[in-house]
Order: sequence, then C-alpha cells, then structure tokens
Amino acid sequence: MGRGRFKAKPTGRRNFSTPEEMAAGSSARPRTFKKKEAEYSEEEESGEESGGDPEQETEKKKGILHISEIQNPNLVKPKNMKARAADVESTPELSRREREEIERQKAHERYMRLQEQGKTEQSRKDLERLAMVRQQRVEAAKKRDEEKAAKEQKRAEARK
Repeated sequence: MGRGRFKAKPTGRRNFSTPEEMAAGSSARPRTFKKKEAEYSEEEESGEESGGDPEQETEKKKGILHISEIQNPNLVKPKNMKARAADVESTPELSRREREEIERQKAHERYMRLQEQGKTEQSRKDLERLAMVRQQRVEAAKKRDEEKAAKEQKRAEARK
C-alpha cells in the first residue's frame, strides 16, 4: 500500500499476535524470554530461602573488584550516627562560601532597608530626580492649559 513520498521504516512496524497464534504457541515473542523469566523467578526463590547474613547478599562486583579491595586514601566513608549520639545543640561549622553567601544576603537586606528609608546616596538621587520630573510635569500641564485657553480665546474673538 502506497504511503506517499516517504518509505516506512522497519523499526516502526508492530506485529501483534493473534489469538490463534497465542493458542498455538507460535507468537512473535522470542522463546528465550520465557527461559530468562523462569531463571529469574528461580533466583528470587533461592534468595528468599537462604535468608542468611546480609553480608553474603552483597551485590556482585564488576571486573576484578571482587578479587581485591580498593585502598583509596581520598575516599571518605560516611559516618553513621545514631540519633542518641547526635549532638543537637552544636551547630555545624559553615564553609567559607556558605558564610560569605550569608553575609552577602544580610548586607543586601540592610541596603534594601536603607534604600526604602531613603538614607542611601542612590535613593537620595532617585528622590531628587523624581521631584524634578514631577515639577516638570506640573509646569508642562500649566503650559498646556495656558495654550488651550489662548486658542479658545482666539476662536471666541474670531466668531465675534
């Protein structure tokens, strides 16, 4: 059947098994899947039966890791602490970057508070500019009113 300009890719086809194929056991699904599934279920059952030490049930290590243990001096092993042993009152020391970040945030908050109160140089300049702009707007509005009044006066004289 023609599909237009482009060919269908072989990866896009789906083959569904019919009920007859499934009953006959000749479906498109590979037979090895059933074998793998059976092996997996047997492993689970044997794992449940052993129920031994958790050390024996450790994961299989890849490569030669199961032969030799790695001695890495840079490896930091996690310290497992119990809840009773944890010292709640002592605060952990912050790193330099964390301390600097906290100081930066506090300084920014102080600056913003002063900015709102109008005590910084920048806020003073902003307020002066704002006052100047307001004054210019008021003057421009007065000028427009005067020009409008002058136009209306000319029209009134022209009608007479």
